[in-house]
Amino acid sequence: MSANEVKHAGLNLGDTDEVTHEQAGEGIFGFWVFLMSDAIVFALLFATYGVMLPGTAGGPTPASEYDMKSAFIETLLLLTSSFTFGLASIAMKHELGRVRLQFWLGITLLLGLAFLGFELHDFASMFSDGAYGSRSGYLSSFFGLVPLHGLHVFFGSLWIVVMMVQVSWFGLDARVKINLLRLGLFWHFLDIVWVGIFSVVYLQGLI
Repeated sequence: MSANEVKHAGLNLGDTDEVTHEQAGEGIFGFWVFLMSDAIVFALLFATYGVMLPGTAGGPTPASEYDMKSAFIETLLLLTSSFTFGLASIAMKHELGRVRLQFWLGITLLLGLAFLGFELHDFASMFSDGAYGSRSGYLSSFFGLVPLHGLHVFFGSLWIVVMMVQVSWFGLDARVKINLLRLGLFWHFLDIVWVGIFSVVYLQGLI
């Protein structure tokens, strides 16, 4: 079976780099298993939030605490970062040059850091209103779910930095390409989870 006939979940390199494409299959599958286990954790936290949403204990409510303008900006930042990472992936796959690849990785990193900045500002505003995780069941479930996603974005941003260093140091060998494929799956996964958070947490919380 040729490399072009073997497909795996994610960006396939069969038509541009058959050797790396063949090596990537097992590693990409293993990373998908990790992402699915991570998805189960988020699913449990979503379910907990849904159950605890009415449990405000007379304290701050979603309507009083959520800054929808900020949440919308955060959504735009992450969705745009998914697009820019896609451009980085195209630059890698079609070997359009390290400079272009590094440029799009850098833009993705800046968008991720901007997202984190807005999110930290939101948390600080909630804390100033006395909306701590220990205040109520609703707040404990909120701070169990949303900051965990932010922590994933933080480590994803660190991963981007590591990959930018690897691209500069090692070039686009098979190991670097496979690591970029894994990072792409991770970053797009975080965007999908955030769409869920924006829909289930922020939008539903204002009903």
